[in-house]
Amino acid sequence: MTATQSRPESLEARYAEVCERVGAAAVRSGRRAQDVILVAVTKTADPEQIRSLLQLGHRDFGENRVQQLVQRAAMVDEYLNRQRLLPSNRRVRQDQAAETLFPMGTSEQLRPEPGSKDGVRWHMIGHLQRNKARKVVEFVRLIHSVDSLRLAEELQTIALKRDKVIEILLEVNCSGEANKKGCPMPAAMPLAEQIETMVNIRLRGVMTMAPYSENPEEARSTFARCRELYEEMKTMGLADPAGFNILSMGMSGDYEVAISEGANIVRVGSAIFGEKEDAPVPEEQPEPEEEGEEEPA
Repeated sequence: MTATQSRPESLEARYAEVCERVGAAAVRSGRRAQDVILVAVTKTADPEQIRSLLQLGHRDFGENRVQQLVQRAAMVDEYLNRQRLLPSNRRVRQDQAAETLFPMGTSEQLRPEPGSKDGVRWHMIGHLQRNKARKVVEFVRLIHSVDSLRLAEELQTIALKRDKVIEILLEVNCSGEANKKGCPMPAAMPLAEQIETMVNIRLRGVMTMAPYSENPEEARSTFARCRELYEEMKTMGLADPAGFNILSMGMSGDYEVAISEGANIVRVGSAIFGEKEDAPVPEEQPEPEEEGEEEPA
């Protein structure tokens, strides 16, 4: 769907439609609807919309900016402390997706940590500066955007100090666009090998972004390249096969194509929350790096 005006008017209807389309795309690709997890990207959502999605039973949320993620995670925490949601209010599809992709009883599952509220999982999907890493680790369950050895080393240092394991995805620039974040495809395998030596970092899979286009099919070649890289990493034994099982691809304009190319996590924002002007979020100012270094723009 590319025409904004053709989307349903209510949040509930848009969410139901996206869930239905995600499930149908999974079935067309030879999988089950519950094999794909939908991450609702709250970049332009208002607090009431996030609360409505919680009431519908949704539990996976994503953010591009650390500052906004921290604020919204705190808001969700406060809301769920005030209003405990009944299990019967939750959409079964979301719970089944989590259990299918990350089965209970394994050390590699993506599950809420002890003390998390009602199973809510926050995903960091935007570019992460090293000097913001310590702040985001407190709130997120999965970091989709690790694209350099320096960032991975910073996360390893943080995780070691906290005696915990941080689960990440390797962000790869599979489109070749100069303005896209992500490590270059030729560097992905060597970087993954280095990350695998870090005791407190668990590499769970790969993430990519396709070039923006009005035609979703134009994203297919980017997604296909990412899937091939993901499968090559699995066959090379760079990570435990049981835990290296996440392929994060696809956003509001192309998530069905991404699923057809193997994605099992899709990141959808405007198709759920509606098109609107970007919220006036203040730009995060880079903090000075250690040893006088500055984080690249």
